[in-house]
Amino acid sequence: MKELEYPFDSGYIMKKKKSLKRRLTEETTPVLTKRIAVLGGSTTSDIVSVLELFLLNYGIKAEFYECEYAQYRQEALFPSEELLAFKPEIVFLHTGLRNLTFKPNPKMSEAEINEGLESEISGYKQMWESLKSNFGCAIVQNNFELPSFRLLGNSDGSDKRGLVNYITRLNLRLADEINAASGVYLNDINYLSAVCGLDVWSDPQYWYLYKYSLNIRFIPDLCFEAAKVIKAICGRNKKVLALDLDNTLWGGIVGDDGAENLTIGQETAEAMAYYQWQEYVKSLKDIGVLLTVCSKNEEENALAGLEHPEGALKPADFTLIKANWEPKSENLINTAKELDILPDAIVLADDNPAERAIVQGSGFAAPDMDNVADYIRNIDRSGFFEVVSLSADDLKRTEMYAANMQRKQEQSKFADYNDYLKSLEMFAEIASFKPMYVQRLAQLAGKSNQFNVTTRRYTVTEMEERMNSDEYITLYGKLVDKYGDNGVVSEVIGKINGNKLDLELWLMSCRVLKRGMEYAMLDELVKACKAKGIAEIYGYYYPTAKNKMVAELFGELGFEKQSSDDDGNTIWKLEVSAHSESKNTAINVNTEDQ
Repeated sequence: MKELEYPFDSGYIMKKKKSLKRRLTEETTPVLTKRIAVLGGSTTSDIVSVLELFLLNYGIKAEFYECEYAQYRQEALFPSEELLAFKPEIVFLHTGLRNLTFKPNPKMSEAEINEGLESEISGYKQMWESLKSNFGCAIVQNNFELPSFRLLGNSDGSDKRGLVNYITRLNLRLADEINAASGVYLNDINYLSAVCGLDVWSDPQYWYLYKYSLNIRFIPDLCFEAAKVIKAICGRNKKVLALDLDNTLWGGIVGDDGAENLTIGQETAEAMAYYQWQEYVKSLKDIGVLLTVCSKNEEENALAGLEHPEGALKPADFTLIKANWEPKSENLINTAKELDILPDAIVLADDNPAERAIVQGSGFAAPDMDNVADYIRNIDRSGFFEVVSLSADDLKRTEMYAANMQRKQEQSKFADYNDYLKSLEMFAEIASFKPMYVQRLAQLAGKSNQFNVTTRRYTVTEMEERMNSDEYITLYGKLVDKYGDNGVVSEVIGKINGNKLDLELWLMSCRVLKRGMEYAMLDELVKACKAKGIAEIYGYYYPTAKNKMVAELFGELGFEKQSSDDDGNTIWKLEVSAHSESKNTAINVNTEDQ
């Protein structure tokens, strides 16, 4: 919904909350449902209603629990019966400067102030640990905005007795603890309050009158930031930035003006703006965003523009380049097919409002790009690629997809598909979950929709619990071939119930489809079951709009269908003793700890 996309009108959202919700309910089919508890140190009623709008716009239907005013600490440490019954999957701890339990003053020693700071941090850690212990939930935690006054003047920032200095150090310590804690994520209101303007953000009348910790006009800004974190936790991030070229990556039209006359570089203000925009785009590769070109252009001209000596981006920075005269919506659909991703994972950056409107009508995101000076801000603040964890696989995603393109080119040389698979020289590491992979496993479970039989989502804490429990069998699968390391691409979780195993999760990354990895995973799953005396494996398929490709997965793996219902849910059974012949003919498997 346009009204909920950056840059939005906060006042309009606050006035039209109810009508916006009605429209969203009518126009949006949620992909996920999440139970979210908002535990606040201030009034949170409007925060809940606006957060609901942004989440619906991301395809997430939220069921909310809201604690009583300022009872956040009590609810976190000693959950009420209502909260225990609600069983939140995500907790938003909405606290801030007014909820500090300790503040320094000029009469205190440095040791006293440090002790107060550590006590403050300890209080938050205790809340996180209690919430994770009781619910295994993800936690979104605000940091602290700076104070609106400085008792020591400019020295308030340098003197350890100053509140500005204290808050700065407190935020750094909080960040360290969030990084060290699994399943806790930062909502950076320190940054947001600076963007909005500290004087207006902290307008005290809203606290005195309504016990709001911030100016009501900024509630949509706060909720938008929290929603971006939550949708990233839920695997709803975008994966690809598709870029138009003329007047988007550079000034001018390469086919008319010639590559040598394009506006980019360091000579003029406009040229510098385009160069810095290209630098920003290039940096997105470092967080795992795939870059593609989607331009109405002759490919020869497009490549000439990308080879401009003053440009930061080069052809090698792009996973795919589609420069032709086909409709951009078709090029984006084909991009999704070639990358084995869903179309809604693509964002188009294009200066032409008509082109943006067309692709938006086809379901693609296309933010406003009307002034090159605003390009970076519009993409960055929109939060399409919000980072809540950064795995080794994220850092090398561009290389992985480039290798996949090589594999597809290699496939065309073979008449027999099995010969092609063998030519890849594939090697799989399949073993029980390991701590080093838990973040990646939770991330993969959060965003895998197509090859995912149950589409169940797990927090890092829940992954850790299953990894460390004797009641579960867990397997991860890494796949390497002659073109490179695909990273962790598959995972299986099964709950042991006597002599049978109930599969909670079986998923695989779409980038390794049709490589036979599912057969290799089944072989190792059967071995693990035999080692634990398990006789039967039960698989469950729950249909969604996106996982039809695995509707018959268990049948293909040799399971027998036990039941099905009118909604398409099916149950399958495999007798462990019946699995004697492997269908894996192309992957060499090394198991480390089965």
